[in-house]
Amino acid sequence: MKPTELPATAAEYVRSINEHDPAAFIALFAEDSVVNDAGREFCGLAAIQAWSKSDIFDPNVTLEVIRADGRDQDVAVVTKVDGNFDRTGLPNPVIIQHRITGDAWIARLTCTLVT
Repeated sequence: MKPTELPATAAEYVRSINEHDPAAFIALFAEDSVVNDAGREFCGLAAIQAWSKSDIFDPNVTLEVIRADGRDQDVAVVTKVDGNFDRTGLPNPVIIQHRITGDAWIARLTCTLVT
């Protein structure tokens, strides 16, 4: 599936990561958004911005969309993840499901490793 075939918010989420655009990434989130990344929870824009800097943008993460399920307000995007991050204990390739929930902005993002 091409990122352009995703619902608008999910497509912009993938684009902002792949084009290393942290301003566009954080603009997708509501003020009180919650991110759960493999059990670690980040609440609010400041925490999400710090998490995205350390875990997405500093290691130059990129996403290759494998598939997506759901609708505009609740979509699960499964991706192959690459970048300069510590892969200790991770499978090869690293496949992560990004569940994006929200209407105009992302209210909740849950990232889980697909094994």
